[in-house]
Amino acid sequence: MLLRLVLVLVAATGLALLVPGVASAEGETIVGTLQTGRSGPIEGIEVTVATADGDEVESVETDEDGKFAVEVPGAGQYTVSIDADSLPEGVVITGEDSRTVTVDVGRRQPVQFGLNDGTQGSGSGNIQAIQLLVDGLRFGLLIAISAVGLSLIFGTTGLTNFAHGELVTIGALFAWWVNTGLGVPLLPAAIIAMIGGAAFGALNELGLWRPLRRRGTGLVAALVVSIGLSLLLRYLIQILYGGGSNPYQGLGTSRAVDYGLFRLTNQSLVSIVISVVVLVLVALMLQRTKIGKAMRAVADNRDLAASSGINVNRVILVVWMMGGGLAALGGVLLGLSDQVRWDMGFQLLLLMFAGVTLGGLGTAYGALVGSVIVGVFVQMSTLVIPNDVKYVGGLLLLIVILVIRPQGILGSRARIG
Repeated sequence: MLLRLVLVLVAATGLALLVPGVASAEGETIVGTLQTGRSGPIEGIEVTVATADGDEVESVETDEDGKFAVEVPGAGQYTVSIDADSLPEGVVITGEDSRTVTVDVGRRQPVQFGLNDGTQGSGSGNIQAIQLLVDGLRFGLLIAISAVGLSLIFGTTGLTNFAHGELVTIGALFAWWVNTGLGVPLLPAAIIAMIGGAAFGALNELGLWRPLRRRGTGLVAALVVSIGLSLLLRYLIQILYGGGSNPYQGLGTSRAVDYGLFRLTNQSLVSIVISVVVLVLVALMLQRTKIGKAMRAVADNRDLAASSGINVNRVILVVWMMGGGLAALGGVLLGLSDQVRWDMGFQLLLLMFAGVTLGGLGTAYGALVGSVIVGVFVQMSTLVIPNDVKYVGGLLLLIVILVIRPQGILGSRARIG
C-alpha cells in the first residue's frame, strides 16, 4: 500500500510539472528552422510574418541554429515568407517562398520551407541508399529501445498494450520540461525522465493491470482497456502540453558532419551510440542476472515459473518498470530529431508493433531484430515512395509478416485449437 501511494505521488507530481510548462507558453508564436543537408543551419535569413489582410506583424532573421520565432497578436491565419535573395549561394527554395499557417490559441505553430542545396536527388543511387541505410539503422535502434518493453510486457502478461506509445510521449515531455523549465542539461534530464517513466510503468501495473488480472479479466477486455487508457492519456497530454512541437535546449549546432558515404548530425550519432549501449546492457541483464533469467522464464511459461519458486508478480512489476524507463528513453531520443510533440509516441506505436511482430511476439531479442529491420525498411522505402507516406511501409510490412510468418523471425510455431 505504501509503495502504491508513493507511485501515485510521483505520477501526480509529473503531471503537475507539465502544467507550468503549458502556462509559460503565453501567447501565440510561429516558429521554424531553415537548414539543408550540406549547409546545415542557415543564419541571417529574413523571415516576415503578415496577417491574412497583408499587414506585417514582424520581420526577424534566423539565428546561428537557423531558428526563428515570431509572436503574433492572436489566433488566426498568417502568411510567413522568406527573402530568397538572402539565401546562400547554391541554396534555392523548392516550391513557394511563402506559407499560410493557422495558429490556434496559446500554441506554437511550426512552419517549414523546402530548401535544396544540390544534395537532394544528386549523386548515385548507391550513395543515396547508403545514407538511407544509416538513417534507417538509427531509426530502427530508436524503435527497438521503445519496443523491448512492449515485447516483454506481452511475453510476461499476454497484454497487447496500446498505451505503450504514451509512455514514449510522457518520457519525452518529462525530459523536455526538466531541460527547458528547470534548466537541467539534457543528459541528466533524460536520466530523470527514465526514472519517471519507470515509476509511471509501475503505477500502471500496480494501479490497473494487477487488479484486473486478479479479477480474471480476459486478454481481449484488457486490450480494450489499454486502448481506452491510450486515448485518455494522449488527449490529456494534448490539453496540458498543447498541439505544437518544441525542441530541447542546449543541443548545440545541428549541422551534419560528412563521413564520406553518408552524413550524420552529432545528435544522430549520440542517439545511435546511446541506443547500442543501452540495448547491449539490456541483453546482458537478461542473460546474466537473476531477474533477467526470471523474466525469460516467466515469458516462456508463467505457471511453470511460479511453481519453480519465482515471484511472478514481482517479475512483472520489474518488467513494467523497465519497459516504462526504456520507452521514456526512446521518447527522449526521438525528440532529438523530431522535436517533442503530444502525439509522437502514438505515431511510433505502429512501427513498434511491426518490429515486435516481425521479431517474434514476447521475445526481447526478437523485438530488437525486428525493429531494426522495420526502421531500415521504412527509410529505404523512400527510394520509391514519397517521404510523407513512408510509415505506410511499416503497415504493409506488418500485414506481410502476419500472412507469411505470423510467429516472427525468432518466434516458434504454436498449434492453436
